[in-house]
Amino acid sequence: MVTADESTERTARVRAMTLETDDVLAVELEPVDGPIPEWAPGAHIDLLLPDAPVRQYSLTGEPGASRYRIAVLREEHSRGGSKAVHERLRPGDLVTLRGPRNHFALEPAPEYLFIAGGIGITPIVPMLHAAHRAGARWRLLYLGATRSRMAFLDEVMSIGSGTVTVVPRDEGSRADLAATLTALPEAAVYACGPERMLTALRELLPEDSGRLRLEYFAAPEVEYEPGGAFSIRLARSGLELPVEPGQSVLEVMRSGGVEVLTDCEEGICGSCETHVLEGEVEHRDFVLTSQERARMDCMMVCVSRAACPMLVLDA
Repeated sequence: MVTADESTERTARVRAMTLETDDVLAVELEPVDGPIPEWAPGAHIDLLLPDAPVRQYSLTGEPGASRYRIAVLREEHSRGGSKAVHERLRPGDLVTLRGPRNHFALEPAPEYLFIAGGIGITPIVPMLHAAHRAGARWRLLYLGATRSRMAFLDEVMSIGSGTVTVVPRDEGSRADLAATLTALPEAAVYACGPERMLTALRELLPEDSGRLRLEYFAAPEVEYEPGGAFSIRLARSGLELPVEPGQSVLEVMRSGGVEVLTDCEEGICGSCETHVLEGEVEHRDFVLTSQERARMDCMMVCVSRAACPMLVLDA
């Protein structure tokens, strides 16, 4: 088994491309030089294409396969990532990958409720396969605009061991999230989709309940106080640096010459996760669970800050 070094860049070849819907393109990637790291449900990779921004894509399909499959939604206001995939990428092309990394891991449970909105089905598909193999009870609530725009619909319907409820808006269907959660009071809930759907779920089932795991494609708009000044000590670099109210820890680390792997810089991709050796963190990310936050042993340095005068980081 090849283990993943999240910062290592690997070359892969586009094996196949399938138009799942009019605006969702599935891309299969196979290794060029030796096997690629195995992956588990919830994992994503970084895709690096020439003249396009780095983008993170959830892995989908059967977990642990010898190749990767991603799904790319054509975005009307693309900053270059989805446009490059849809318009320039073709079978046989070579691409660069980083990862996989996983901050949306499927934890063992006897019963699951999966909720997907639109392209949010992508990381949920491997979870359905895994729940089926584990013999767990599961239900999928799949929301979308129309059936014709709901990717992997045939695949999820064929898994068979669980219950799939499809809710297309154009058919007049509406999902009752509260009733769904009430009907499965013990289920572990995994959800990915539009921010309004995830916000509604957070209001109905607080994350500190321990039952709810969310995957964001864009950072929610949250107003935070700027926060006061503090210092960081970088244990391996031997640096002690001040962080002013208007600065991020990431910016200060870079100014000190410390390279940090990062992509979104919005607290949703998990690339910049840094181990915390001492101190208390004010977490502002959308990656860590409430249990992970309580351990105070890591932080996303692009958005999170200190809740104490000094943080000691393993950097």
